[in-house]
Amino acid sequence: MAFRRLPIIIRSSAQLFFNNNSSNTQKPHALLTRIIPISHSPAPYTHFSTCSTHLNGSDSDSLKPEDGFGTNHREFQKWHNGGGTFHKSACIDPTALVQLGAVVHSKSLVGANVHIGSGAIIGPAVTIGQSTKIGYNVALSNCTIGDSCVIHNGVCIGQDGFGFFVEEGGDMVKKPQVLKAKVGSHVEIGANTCIDRGSWRDTVIGDHSKIDNLVQIAHNVVIGKNCMLCGQVGIAGSVTIGDYVTLGGRVAVRDHVCIASKVRLAANSSVTKDINEPGDYGGFPAVPIREWRRQVAMQRQKSKKIMKRTLASTVLIH
Repeated sequence: MAFRRLPIIIRSSAQLFFNNNSSNTQKPHALLTRIIPISHSPAPYTHFSTCSTHLNGSDSDSLKPEDGFGTNHREFQKWHNGGGTFHKSACIDPTALVQLGAVVHSKSLVGANVHIGSGAIIGPAVTIGQSTKIGYNVALSNCTIGDSCVIHNGVCIGQDGFGFFVEEGGDMVKKPQVLKAKVGSHVEIGANTCIDRGSWRDTVIGDHSKIDNLVQIAHNVVIGKNCMLCGQVGIAGSVTIGDYVTLGGRVAVRDHVCIASKVRLAANSSVTKDINEPGDYGGFPAVPIREWRRQVAMQRQKSKKIMKRTLASTVLIH
């Protein structure tokens, strides 16, 4: 025989007082009565939220959800073109597209016809020039981006550089990284490239420069106009590069080095000292291309001679 579960009315002590007092005919408040079914299983947990209007000023402020920049989440709104999220203090041109999942933080400036892909984070006080395209999952902070740039997926610009020093006690201490990264106009930056912010001077990428995927540009680096950096190039801190410089794939440049304008470096080269004259360079350490080719030819000849001697001695032994 099936039993029907009947509701039980749980009344508070206040309601019982009202019922026992014949002179008081006022009904109990709805919040004082709750109907629950009979069940042998434990009662489920109930989640409660507190409205800030019922709190005083200090308690209300303590319950405000805040992000890492001290901004109230309630100050973010949905952008009309694309469904992304923006802070009410951000200045965004009406023609800009902010896709769903993208976030534009406080006091950022977004120019006309800018396209911001899903998952992109535009940090506080970042400036993006007109007609620039920001790919998926891009992170921009402490930086300015010029006009008509293309920033591909996964690029990170404006994060702290890798700067530390050893104090007297032997501990590693972080150097302050407080300046910006500045990207010129008509610049294209490949996927997953990282450009650090400056510490003693701004990190600068000149106009019309093109940067491939997986390139690391450290803090305080200054790159001139119309430069080309191929994949997996690594540039250490405080390097100065002139205009029309081309770095082949996996070129490494040590810190505090200056490279003159119109220099081209072969792939896998390593720059360990200043290059003051324009031209082609290669090798480790990088030298003028003709000298590097002579070094390669001489090494090849030595290798052939050693092989011949080894074969001759092997024949004599047998």
